[in-house]
Amino acid sequence: MTDERALVRQIQNGDPSAFADLVEQYKKKVYYLALDLHGNHHDAEDLSQEVFMKAYRGIRGFRGDSKIGSWLYRITVNTYLGSKKKKADQIVMLVDKKSDNDIDPLEARDEVTGNPERAVVSRRINEHVTAALQQLSQQERTVFVMRHYHDMPLKEISDTLNVAEGTVKSLLFRSIRKLRQRLSFYKEELGLEDPAK
Repeated sequence: MTDERALVRQIQNGDPSAFADLVEQYKKKVYYLALDLHGNHHDAEDLSQEVFMKAYRGIRGFRGDSKIGSWLYRITVNTYLGSKKKKADQIVMLVDKKSDNDIDPLEARDEVTGNPERAVVSRRINEHVTAALQQLSQQERTVFVMRHYHDMPLKEISDTLNVAEGTVKSLLFRSIRKLRQRLSFYKEELGLEDPAK
């Protein structure tokens, strides 16, 4: 924590190499959150760049009330939600969120076992999950992604989104319920337990 504070102080004092260190430290986390929220590589890259530009402009106002990572996550989510509001009238294109260099963990295991049928099934499941996530509301998708893709505690999600922890629980409950309905034929493979249990 003291190293983080020292890094922030260096940035606030105008040290460009310190900001480069911050970007290097958090670029993957910000990118993967952006990717999970948007569902495609190009929008995630654009969002990540915008996040770090906003962070650079706003770092002088960072008081250190939260971790720098939580602050960057908040910027990422708010920028994402803002961009979705602007594009409300556009048709959402569902694009496979993996680039050619990304390897799905299930597919990687299938390559090792040499089971091409399992690789096709894994890819199909991923496409259905991505499509189902896109059908959630922006807030439901955001909370689900932060909790289940990024293992963020409910309190951190609450702080990042600036909403009550009860609201986070409610959004998470609704997102799981909706995903269970839309992906009921994959219930066992995905481990989508009943949120009421």
